[in-house]
Order: sequence, then structure tokens, then C-alpha cells
Amino acid sequence: MAGSLAREGLTVAGGRRGGPLIVTEDMELLDDLLRLCAAAGAEPEVHHGPPEQPGRRGGWEQAPMVLVGDDAAARCRGAARRRGVMLVGRDQDDPDVWRRAVEIGAEYVLRLPEAEGWLVDQIANAAEGVGRPALTVGVIGGRGGSGASTLACALAVSAARAGRRTMLIDADPLGGGIDVLLGGERAEGMRWPDFAHSKGRLGGGALEDSLPALHGLRVLSWGRDEETAIAPQAVQAVLAAARRLGGVVVVDLPRRVDEGVAEALAQLDLGLLVVPGELRAVAAAKRVASTVRMVLDDVRVVARGPYAAGLDERWVAQALGLPLIGELPLEPGLLAAQDSGTPPGGSARGPLARFCAEFWEQAEAAGEPGSAAPAGGGAP
Repeated sequence: MAGSLAREGLTVAGGRRGGPLIVTEDMELLDDLLRLCAAAGAEPEVHHGPPEQPGRRGGWEQAPMVLVGDDAAARCRGAARRRGVMLVGRDQDDPDVWRRAVEIGAEYVLRLPEAEGWLVDQIANAAEGVGRPALTVGVIGGRGGSGASTLACALAVSAARAGRRTMLIDADPLGGGIDVLLGGERAEGMRWPDFAHSKGRLGGGALEDSLPALHGLRVLSWGRDEETAIAPQAVQAVLAAARRLGGVVVVDLPRRVDEGVAEALAQLDLGLLVVPGELRAVAAAKRVASTVRMVLDDVRVVARGPYAAGLDERWVAQALGLPLIGELPLEPGLLAAQDSGTPPGGSARGPLARFCAEFWEQAEAAGEPGSAAPAGGGAP
């Protein structure tokens, strides 16, 4: 890969965990905390004091987080010190609240209802086991028919084959459906129209479980009915939920940038612009890149042959003024393989799969900003 990936190495987040441990005898406070847990999609365990059996699910030391009511702070003084303890109450003017927080090792002191929104997010994060966000890569065609969807599909298939938690999101409603490239247009699961009116926070685990599972990854594509308008808030909610799962998210993007696409671009770590090696394609790609870079700073070129006379992958990248990732290799028999049920990148020994595998390996190795080796091509 040319240039550098300003991104920490990829990680695969673990599975979802249990809900928080709630420690209180204040029934009014308990009702509020149960309501917030329900809003976060978490199932809490409730105790009047620290659990006597620390090995139990959701015990003081095992729970992803602990919410201690003001009334129960004294009963929790002898509990083991751990991260994720929060002291929760309502009295805004209690001068002793900080002393009680120190006594139980609380990281935060929260007062309801002011802290409700923040607390819902923290409960959901803890229940989902949220760690490092997914490395999120968008693929955009410099012109129509450039092969962007093929590359997006191959990147996702290769990432899943390497054991990375992977989600492939089709953000182009007019692209024909990326699930078709995977042979999964009839697979059971939700499509974009099912999320058309989503807003606020979506549970990452719930999103993952609802989508079709194809070739070891989860796929969000479009339905086969009439085009459904997806609100920008829905795009933001879906992408944010996907990123919280960790691992890898690949987004197949259209060349036009509307409000929904801008929301997707805002959550990318890296954009790959696929550009055929011809003058008209470079001219079209320059306009696409100009629009995309109004939202996303890190856009890089994947050049694709064959090239017009006097052109090569370096010339294409230099003409666009963008870093070069490499040259997208030609893969003989790609269409025939798709007809037989093998998606792009499905053959681990094929040149396309090797290109994608090297891309992910270099991305994973780029724990700090710095130069990375070329993948299938050279640096400009």
C-alpha cells in the first residue's frame, strides 16, 4: 500500500456481555435505572448490596459495569476496587457525595435526570463489550463500472476469511445490490428499508444478528422493491452501531454525495477511489474526489488497468493529487466464478484475494501513522 494508514491496528471485539449490576434499595431510583437499561437494550442484575457470590454472572467483579445507588454506598465500602463503578442519585446539593464515591472507588458520580442520555450510552457500550471501533473503509468508483463494488465485496470476503469480524454495507441504492455479488439476494435477514426510520442509538449486536450472514460476514443491502428513501439519521445510526462492534466495516459508496452519503463518509477512516487507467475516467474521478474530500480527508487511489498509452498507476494517482494504494489486479474468470457461486475475493489464491489480504495485513500492522508497503502496485 502506498502512503500510511493513520489508524491503530485492527482488532476483533468480543461477543456481547451481560448487563450492568445495579445495587440499590431505592425503588424509585431502581425504576429509573431499569428504564435506562431497557433503553440501552441491556438486562441488568439487581442486588441490595454487593453479590455474596462473586463468581456468579454479573457479580461485582464480573459485571461489565456497576451502578450503585446513593442509598447503597455504605454497604459497598468493602467491595473489591474495579473499573466501571458509578455512584447514581438525584440530590444535586449533597456535599458528602464525593466522599462516598471515593469510599467505593466510583469513577463517576451521576445525577438523574441530567445524566440519563450519557448513562444510556455507557450501559449500551458496556453490555455490548465495546472496545476499539471497527476500521471502516469506504470504496468509491471514479466513474461508473470502475469495479468499486467488486473491490468492496472482495475486501469484506478477505477480511472475514482471515477471522476478522466483518460487516459489508451497501450505501448505493442504485447499484443493484451488493448481496447479489455474494449470491445472497434471497438470504434471510433485514435490508436497508427496515432501517429507513431509525434514529438515535441502535444496538450493535442487534444490528449484526438481524442481517444476512454470507461467506462469514454480515451484509446490509437493499431490497428488491421500489427505492426507499433512507433518512441521514438512519445512515448515521446504522454506521455507528456497525463501528461499535469492532473488526472491519466495508462500505460500498455511490459517486453522488447526498446527506445520507455524507453521514457515511463522516464515519470512514479511509476512502478508496477506484480509477480506471483512462483520461476520461481520471477526469470524472477528480470531480468525485473533490466532492468526497469535503467530508473525508483520507482518500487514496486504487488504479485499475488496462491503461491508455503513456499512463500507469502512478500517473493516475499523481493526476488526482492523491496517495496511491496500489493497482487492482485483473482476475481471469471472475464473472464465471460468480455465476458458480464464488464471490469476488472468494478464491484465496486469486490475485484479487491476495491484493485484499495484503491490504488488511498492512492496515493491521499500521498501529501508528507511518509508511506502509505497496499492495499490488507502487507509491507515486
